Amino acid sequence: MITAIIIDDELKGRIALRQKISSYCPDVILLGEASDGEEGIQLIEQVQPEVVFLDIEMPRLNGFDMLELLVRKQFNLIFTTAYDHYAIKAIRYAAFDYLLKPVDIEELRAAIDRIAEGKINSSTQERLMALQHNLEHKNLHNKIAISDKSGMHLYDINEIVRVEAHSNYSVLFFNNGTKLTASRTLKEFEELLPSDLFFRLHHSHLINIHYVKRYIKGDGGQVEMKNGTFIDVSRRRKDGLMKFLKF
Repeated sequence: MITAIIIDDELKGRIALRQKISSYCPDVILLGEASDGEEGIQLIEQVQPEVVFLDIEMPRLNGFDMLELLVRKQFNLIFTTAYDHYAIKAIRYAAFDYLLKPVDIEELRAAIDRIAEGKINSSTQERLMALQHNLEHKNLHNKIAISDKSGMHLYDINEIVRVEAHSNYSVLFFNNGTKLTASRTLKEFEELLPSDLFFRLHHSHLINIHYVKRYIKGDGGQVEMKNGTFIDVSRRRKDGLMKFLKF
């Protein structure tokens, strides 16, 4: 069983989420609810839940401010918000789940399933550091949390040279010559990484445009990366690449 609490200043929001958890998440036991950040801190310290459903916008002490004041942060976080919040991108980069209100049942169950697979995530503190960094640098959002077999790690987005697809996982190549096998698909990285920085050349490659050395003409052509790697460009993506590179 997974223990959880809800922190939300809106009573209707707490009731709706409580009912959905009770009806559709039988493995979750709710240990309590809090109506603001201060109550939330006390409740977390008191019951030590495995999961915290945390509303972003609350009076006096919002969700982010509350997290900064917490001493114990060894729990899984699922953020909730009533609208497409400015912080959603930062939350996704830090590899936290979030639910838009009204909460979709399938998205709720999927979030719980992901937590059930890994239970308590020891890297919550590290990911919160990434989240705080990205919130303080709203125009950069340059720290991303990526998980592999050994755990969760933080990386600078600007250091990613390219991402290569391998079935339902991906290999990331960095500017220092290292690489990382990540448990996310190329499509997920395409949706997550900045669209003004990364371009998908074909079904198996996503590149950081800052590391392109030159384009080589051909049917679809090729790009040569600054590290000497040559990557084919699909014919249907050639025109988009030209516009992206402004050739």
